[in-house]
Amino acid sequence: MTERFEADYLIETATDPRRAAETMAGEQSSGTFLRLPGETEELKARSAARVEALEDLPSATSPSLPGAAADRGNGWNRAKVTLSWPLDNIGPSLPALMATVAGNLFELQAFSGLRILDIRLPPAFAAAHPGPRFGVEGTRRLSGVTTGPLIGTIVKPSVGLSPEATAELVATLATAGTDFIKDDELQGDGPACPFDDRVRSVMQVINAHADRTGKKVMFAFNLTGEVDEMRRRHDLVRDLGGTCVMANLNSLGMAGFLALSRHSELPIHAHRNGWGYLSRHPALGWSYIAWSKLWRLAGADHMHVNGLSNKFCEDDDSVIASAKAQLTPMWDSKPCTAMPVFSSAQTVLQPPETYKRLGSADLIYAAGGGIMGHPDGPAAGVESLREAWSAAMAGVDLDEWAATRPPLARALAQARG
Repeated sequence: MTERFEADYLIETATDPRRAAETMAGEQSSGTFLRLPGETEELKARSAARVEALEDLPSATSPSLPGAAADRGNGWNRAKVTLSWPLDNIGPSLPALMATVAGNLFELQAFSGLRILDIRLPPAFAAAHPGPRFGVEGTRRLSGVTTGPLIGTIVKPSVGLSPEATAELVATLATAGTDFIKDDELQGDGPACPFDDRVRSVMQVINAHADRTGKKVMFAFNLTGEVDEMRRRHDLVRDLGGTCVMANLNSLGMAGFLALSRHSELPIHAHRNGWGYLSRHPALGWSYIAWSKLWRLAGADHMHVNGLSNKFCEDDDSVIASAKAQLTPMWDSKPCTAMPVFSSAQTVLQPPETYKRLGSADLIYAAGGGIMGHPDGPAAGVESLREAWSAAMAGVDLDEWAATRPPLARALAQARG
């Protein structure tokens, strides 16, 4: 039997859900809005998408999105639908996969809501794509952090610092004991802070710190750009002893990211900025569980998942589901797991609940204000976060743990206002 790949959807429609699902299948395979002479029964049997499952869900009282067909007495029906396609339609191509499972579906008048919930791919995709080359194990090896989370931070202000000022900040953070530092996603290769100058300045500091202490801080340099630029920037980071690069996924697109990942000899810190426009409406776009599988398969080693009690609109259940997905193997033969990155207003308050719900400390815990804003300085900020995670992993109440650990006590008082 021909291998097939599947996608699950939430749909909302004023028509019969079964008929709407068949419209989806036709639109994204051999059919169109009317029957064509070339669409023979033999071709349909060979190439058509199939409706594999349909589960009715509670209906909606009004349409979730504008531009849908008018209600003709059916109400606004909701259902979970599974479609499948023969692999022969596209081969193990990630760009073609994205066009197939998403494509024109979101514009169809039959739907007042449509969201991709998950995808399942045959092993041919594993064989065709790099997957994460470093993931959790490689990141721990390069950073020297064998247990617990990597305590990380972001260069702030996001933009405006010169290469020299950036390096001064990195020196402070390295001395404070930070494991991981990243460029902000807004910092690229502007005239005020050219990429090459920034890398040289920062790596001089990081290498000097490593020579003194034996610990090399992992810095994710944002090399997002055109393909040739990214390859050259990657090589500069590698040649100067860097251990990580960063890419903005939505800026690059799948083909651009694949070009980088196939070239890269360093972990790729994948940033999801722009994720909200793909996901914020609950009846439109993608779930992170489905979307992140594509980027992991393409070679992302670290994937942002937001954080608990974050400054954005995402709820905690969604954050934990996203993080668990990064640590869940896609195949036994090729797990394609990535290290989840928790960020967005993270302080000493969130580690207990994060650890309890995730069940793992295989993560990067990135805190800006939680480190730089500590009343006693960045070193106390890093120490307070380590102690918060130690308490979480030991199952001890934060206040009890803080009773003999002043940096944590001070950070708790500050975080609670």
